[in-house]
Amino acid sequence: MKIAVIGAGISGLAIAHILKQKHEVIVFEADARPGGLIKCDYVDHSLFHRTGRHVFNTKRKDVADWFWQHFDREKEFTKALRNSVIAMPDGKEIPYPIENHLYLLDENTQKCVIDDLLRMSSSAAEPPHNFEEFLRKRFGDTLYRLYFHPYNTKIWRRPLNKVPLEWLEGKLPMPTAAEIVYNNINHVKEQTFVHSSFYYPRQGGSQFIADRLSQGLNIRYNSAVNHLEQNKRKWIINEETFDKVVFCGNIKQLPTMLNGHTAIRLYADRIDRLESHGTTTVFCEISPNPYSWIYLPDGQHPSHRIICTGNFSPANNSPVSNHPTKRLTASIEFTDRIEKEEILENLAKMPYCPRYLTHHYEQYTYPIQDKDTKAAIASLKNELRQAGIYLLGRFAEWEYYNMDVAIGAALDMEKEFA
Repeated sequence: MKIAVIGAGISGLAIAHILKQKHEVIVFEADARPGGLIKCDYVDHSLFHRTGRHVFNTKRKDVADWFWQHFDREKEFTKALRNSVIAMPDGKEIPYPIENHLYLLDENTQKCVIDDLLRMSSSAAEPPHNFEEFLRKRFGDTLYRLYFHPYNTKIWRRPLNKVPLEWLEGKLPMPTAAEIVYNNINHVKEQTFVHSSFYYPRQGGSQFIADRLSQGLNIRYNSAVNHLEQNKRKWIINEETFDKVVFCGNIKQLPTMLNGHTAIRLYADRIDRLESHGTTTVFCEISPNPYSWIYLPDGQHPSHRIICTGNFSPANNSPVSNHPTKRLTASIEFTDRIEKEEILENLAKMPYCPRYLTHHYEQYTYPIQDKDTKAAIASLKNELRQAGIYLLGRFAEWEYYNMDVAIGAALDMEKEFA
């Protein structure tokens, strides 16, 4: 078949490689380069992850096998241990996750958390129905007030009892009270967890991944797709005819692109109501530290984390003029849009003395689901599949996909084209 892939982010690049083994595949990309949300820029010779940070790890063997077919793991990547910390409002740093390091909290807080855990373990609680209930029932009221509520409220900017658990399935730690006690007695560190280590390119960050995966593909850059027209069982894109379409863009674009097609008509209002958050990522120099992630529950500023990408690879930092060492760079994340003046005011309140270099605002970074989202998207996918359009990717499926999950979804889609 002749298949069009719309979007050269990680999902589009992965499915194009998978399908090109048996089909003719053409990728349409509106930008001049590949990458989507994993794009990077060089700013003053240092690497800037424009949206978040993107590293590779996976629990799926088929995803790992597919990924390493395209890269030399030993020569092109470095393996790093995740070393994260929570910067508390009082200036104290508690290693992440906080529930494994209760012994570092003050005596009164420790006693309150112990009371919470004993009460939780001795009572038969109703299952949680939303994110707030989950956090309170899993970690107790004390840790909820101290860390989980202020940190997650910064990210989601909404009452946590309005965030459904369905959206967060598989993305949350699930320790029992007994496991929390065990981990504290034995000082179990983050490095013992799944995803506690990750692979990261020695040069070029996640842009290196996108650039490599773009090789060997027929990608039409600077080629936005504004309209999908069906002619019998074929699809016409930019005056070219295709048997099937894999859409890896934002589902909110589809009603306009399909212009009232029967497969989308009944879903237009539901798509319009889909919610999401954007991210303002601020690129900074910061004081030297050993961390990969620094979480920020402090309510003095809206930023929720510092990602020390300069510690992921030494090549991410450029040498400072007339200075024998390299500076450390990092990305600081704010939910939604924040202007430069406010950014500068907030940087002055944050730990590790961040110094502004540049920033980037991305309108769509975190899809938000309600209790009906999964069912609605599944129904729409079925309708579109019958018409020859397949949805793949974070905002095509309105799922919070990391890089490995996006690749896994592409591998799972292959059977649709058998």
